[in-house]
Amino acid sequence: MKNEITLQTRRQFLRTTVLGSALSWSVPAFLADTFAALHADAADSAKQIVTGKDDTILVVLQMAGGNDGLNTVVPYSNDFYHKARPKIGLSADKILKLTDDIGFHGSMGGFKNLYDSGNLAVVQGVGYPNPNRSHFRSTEIWQTASDSEKIEKYGWVGRYFDNACSGADPTVGVVIGRQLPEAFFAAKQKGICFDNPANYRFMSNGHPKPGEEDMTEESYKKLNELEMSSPLPDGGPSMTSDDNANSGGSIGMLPAGMPMQGGRAVDFITRTALDAQQSSDEVRAIAARVQNQAVYPASPLGNSLKMVAKLIGGGLPTRIYYASQGGYDTHTNQIASQQRLLQDLGDSMKAFVDDMKAQGNMQRVLVMTFSEFGRRVNENANGGTDHGAAAPMFIVGNKVKAGLLGKYPSLAPQDLYQGDIKYNVDFRSVYASVLETWLKTKSAPILGKQFEPLQIV
Repeated sequence: MKNEITLQTRRQFLRTTVLGSALSWSVPAFLADTFAALHADAADSAKQIVTGKDDTILVVLQMAGGNDGLNTVVPYSNDFYHKARPKIGLSADKILKLTDDIGFHGSMGGFKNLYDSGNLAVVQGVGYPNPNRSHFRSTEIWQTASDSEKIEKYGWVGRYFDNACSGADPTVGVVIGRQLPEAFFAAKQKGICFDNPANYRFMSNGHPKPGEEDMTEESYKKLNELEMSSPLPDGGPSMTSDDNANSGGSIGMLPAGMPMQGGRAVDFITRTALDAQQSSDEVRAIAARVQNQAVYPASPLGNSLKMVAKLIGGGLPTRIYYASQGGYDTHTNQIASQQRLLQDLGDSMKAFVDDMKAQGNMQRVLVMTFSEFGRRVNENANGGTDHGAAAPMFIVGNKVKAGLLGKYPSLAPQDLYQGDIKYNVDFRSVYASVLETWLKTKSAPILGKQFEPLQIV
């Protein structure tokens, strides 16, 4: 009976305080996801274990929209290429040569520098069987590492968290953006998401004056500091020291190993609030004190990688960072659009690598790019290209097997599949390599089956 009374009074408390009005605020996206995944068997520690400060780090960079791989890693001496692209095909004087046959788009000076210094691997012709040309579906396939005819509930990064990161700090995964990508979906949600550290906090609809704390954030901080004999806001019975085990207001005072007999869901919400506040404070403190040691482009991608570098330099215990660059759906005016995007990509990546080297962290960091598909071999009538299939991936790090990996796909018409180049490397072989050789975990439980790891590290 006592447990029932305690649970009921706590429910009343939640209805009349900040947690009871959760739908009215803007809160960190990972917290909202965590509430949705709420269950009674949550971990029983108020503060999760901090891990990974000296471990390897993966940075996943999405080139959203479907990047045209043929005009990124260009087969400039191939007659089939120039015949298929009489207007947008790039001649030898507009590329940065890697071999006598292929080279980078001329705007990719940053990537060429990384390639020449041994910090860049180009994985050629990456895709998957039965390719799908839908942005949504193909992105879903890459994010979940599923077969094209199968729907997966969780993302490949989320399954990595579930399999290898039990008890990890909430910041084990960090997304620079406004929502978690499907890759992060997990049975036990981990990871935080923000586009600006100043916005990664509990916020109400009010506007506190300079120097004042937002009332919602203040309420969350006080959630764990309730006086043991104070009455509940709705006039319910006071909480005494006998209620300690289930009060939520003093969960930090629980003896190690004490069982929680009632209200486990609310205890979990309390712990989640504490984790959120703690990680919010930590992220903002690091962002405020760590200085970048390289000059980044003034672009969304440049700013994202700049922030990732700050958090790495500040010692945030993150294993996987996720950032994205959009705009690659170049159905029209591809020459100008792709030149701008690839320039930004190369310059931002070069700045990030310079930053990591200056910090002394480059040996810990691996960057992997992906795009949901490449483009058709033939240009269209609007100076662009339509949705295709295989395309290159880029792997950046000082421990990569630098250079060209895999075989460049054939452009001969008889070797194409419905106007698309055929893949030579399954993208899940790249994931398998990253998981096994970089993140040091078995890939089969995460990817659903064993893929032969590509030798990239």
